[in-house]
Amino acid sequence: MSLENRAKATAKNVEGKIQESVGDLTGDTKDQLEGKSKQAEAKVRHAAEDVKDNVKKAID
Repeated sequence: MSLENRAKATAKNVEGKIQESVGDLTGDTKDQLEGKSKQAEAKVRHAAEDVKDNVKKAID
């Protein structure tokens, strides 16, 4: 498990939530969509780290 990669994914998720919220408040659909996209990217990054962890456990 790479703690650094997980931290980056969490930061990307938070950034996306903030951007989506700003888009909601301002009515800017571009910000809303970009925020959701960043959250989806963070979810994929977390999933990739989960796979790495499972592979490492299987090898050990």
